[in-house]
Amino acid sequence: MTITARPRSEHSAPGIQEQQPAQDRLRRSLKPRHLTMIAMGGAIGTGLFVASGNTIATAGPGGALLAYVVIGFMVFLLMQSLGEMATYLPVSGAFEEYSTRFVSPSFGFAIGWNYWYNWAITVAAELVAAALIMRYWFPDVPSWIWSGTFLAILFALNALSARAYGESEFWFSLVKVVTIVLFLGLGILMIVGILGGESPGFENWTTGEAPFVGGGLGILAIFMVAGFSFQGTELVGVAAGEAEDPEKNVPKAIRTVFVRILLFYVGAITVIGFLIPYTSPQLLGSGVEDISISPFTLVFQNAGVLAAASVMNAVILTAILSAGNSGLYASTRMLWALAEGGKAPRFLAKVDRRGVPMNALIATTVVGGASFLTTLIGDGDAYVWLVSASGLAGFIVWMGIAWSHYRFRKAYTAQGHDLADLPYRAKFFPLGPLVALALCAVVILGQNYQAFIGDMDLMAALTAYIGLPLFLALWLGHRLVTGSKLVRYEDADLTRVRD
Repeated sequence: MTITARPRSEHSAPGIQEQQPAQDRLRRSLKPRHLTMIAMGGAIGTGLFVASGNTIATAGPGGALLAYVVIGFMVFLLMQSLGEMATYLPVSGAFEEYSTRFVSPSFGFAIGWNYWYNWAITVAAELVAAALIMRYWFPDVPSWIWSGTFLAILFALNALSARAYGESEFWFSLVKVVTIVLFLGLGILMIVGILGGESPGFENWTTGEAPFVGGGLGILAIFMVAGFSFQGTELVGVAAGEAEDPEKNVPKAIRTVFVRILLFYVGAITVIGFLIPYTSPQLLGSGVEDISISPFTLVFQNAGVLAAASVMNAVILTAILSAGNSGLYASTRMLWALAEGGKAPRFLAKVDRRGVPMNALIATTVVGGASFLTTLIGDGDAYVWLVSASGLAGFIVWMGIAWSHYRFRKAYTAQGHDLADLPYRAKFFPLGPLVALALCAVVILGQNYQAFIGDMDLMAALTAYIGLPLFLALWLGHRLVTGSKLVRYEDADLTRVRD
């Protein structure tokens, strides 16, 4: 089965868009299990396996738990919004398509390029992290060899077909899920005193300033970390464009994925909070180089798991490759969608006989590889700026999802359509997208509030917020050049694309 984005028009009548010739279309080859694992794998990575301990050290077990629950609720609202649009219009352009149709062409242009850039740079970041992991086992091998090898593997998986990407992501994600389930199982046994000695009880939840450390500012700081940890759940929206029977499988993936991810994060924070005091210096690690003091490693060691550090190293490597794999897939599809809509060079819209947008894949791989090479030049400052610029991109896209959904629903009713005809209907409208929009704004504005306290650190502020002016420049620049305006509800294009 196949799908394509339709040619864009600001005033298309509702209806069913005819397909383009077969050679120009992506193929619906992703099964329900692929969709589920793609969304889960996108949100489960080093943020959970390594940085979760640092969140407890910063805000205490109660503060960290509260922050993850609040951000989790925000993600639930966003996934509801995404589910309604992705089921109604399952195309690989996803957020760019929705933003173009329901907000404005200029906003869609900025969202699309912002999302492509975010994941292309993420691929480079994962190559750096993978090389750090391999240094644990092979300290004398130059890092660029490992990074180059992994980039070639990720390119090959994405070049084969969407099905090959989905299958590899399924197994990558399965490793992470099994690890988390084992961690939670062993953690519960240790909490009740069946394994690893005497039960700690609630001692670590009441010691010192626990359970809430640092008050409201401590929790606000964890909002940022929790938000970054959940990023990637929106991948299901991109994958919907190549999913089998999207009206049935996209809502199913949306429902099951969110519940599982929230349980994993909340469960892990709870277990760590019971077993390791927030004052422990071993919780301060937040990068892949700190895997030996990762809370997962510590719990596995205390439970008697042999070679716990090596085991977790392998799991983290899998998580990194999973993130890089998904990043290459998502950015390639977004670049293809931009070219399909006339917002990128047309040659990038070419699709090969296997349904892979090969030119877009090659271009994205080159950008990711070039970004990685900046780590080898000078002191790596260029790479730091590249990663910083992409830091806010995920939150900006989330805001775009919420705003697009609000306007989609308003347009749908303004044009006289019955809400009962929607394949999937988001809960809590209009409050849902509005609350999600507000929480995302809090996360963005508070990302590095410390830079503005006391003696203002201009460089720290610029590094943290550089992604925001870049996005605004894309949005306003396109608007100035094209003269595009906000789409009226009555004129929004509600045309659907079906197989």
